[in-house]
Amino acid sequence: MGLRVLLIEDDETIAEPLAEGLGHFGLTVDHVATGADGLRGPYNDVVLLDLGLPDMDGIDVCRGIRQVSDVPIVILSARGEEADRVLGLELGADDYLAKPFSVRELVARVRAVTRRTQRTQQPFPETPGTPNTPAAPGTPEPPPYEPAPSPTYEPAPALSYDPPATPSYDPAPDPPHDPGPLVVDRRTRQVWVGDSPVPLTPKEFDLLALLSEDPGAVYSRQQILDRVWDPHYDGPTKTLDVHVAALRRKLGHPAWIRTLRGVGFRLAVHTGPNAPRVASP
Repeated sequence: MGLRVLLIEDDETIAEPLAEGLGHFGLTVDHVATGADGLRGPYNDVVLLDLGLPDMDGIDVCRGIRQVSDVPIVILSARGEEADRVLGLELGADDYLAKPFSVRELVARVRAVTRRTQRTQQPFPETPGTPNTPAAPGTPEPPPYEPAPSPTYEPAPALSYDPPATPSYDPAPDPPHDPGPLVVDRRTRQVWVGDSPVPLTPKEFDLLALLSEDPGAVYSRQQILDRVWDPHYDGPTKTLDVHVAALRRKLGHPAWIRTLRGVGFRLAVHTGPNAPRVASP
């Protein structure tokens, strides 16, 4: 292939055999062990990025690279939760491969992302007779170019727009039917909507358990990050939005979790015959 890869991986027991395996497929690997070294570049033809780096979150490295380069990025991580995959891809990664994986699969994904990049960057072919490609001897000169007369356009009528009043809470409708109570059992870490169990990741459960401590109360984004993630969390706050979106989908309706714009989130309470109800044993 002749591709040169930048591998950002702090675990030498993973990096060394991975670099050797990629070398068997014709890839040249430059290895760094920290996010700071990875951000310095050069990024080569492809970046293979681990998320669990010692000095910073790999998601922030992905975002930093994407701000200055369009190099293909393939995330390699043991963090295979849906929220991490979605966040990495939304921040600019081209692919996401959860550990463990085979070198053959990784090489196939590297080839795929580089093919896509080469197609988008391929210039249009030159036509004969352009300054870069001289016409063959004996080719008659084309007639002199005469620009077409400029068409006249009627000016478009001015439009006015009056924005609608924006409610403080997101206008998510109540479910079309009563889905039954939402039960959050902290002892067994299980969740039900009515009689249906709802499988959640550990972080999704922690977020829902926090909101269910005081249904209807608004928890600020910083409160949630401090209690569900870490009091010193300084990663991208968009991960909270990804987890909220995943919870809404798994609970079956966006009305379960309401957004107070610019403030935070609250769990819905029973306010009518079709509104959600919350029980927390």
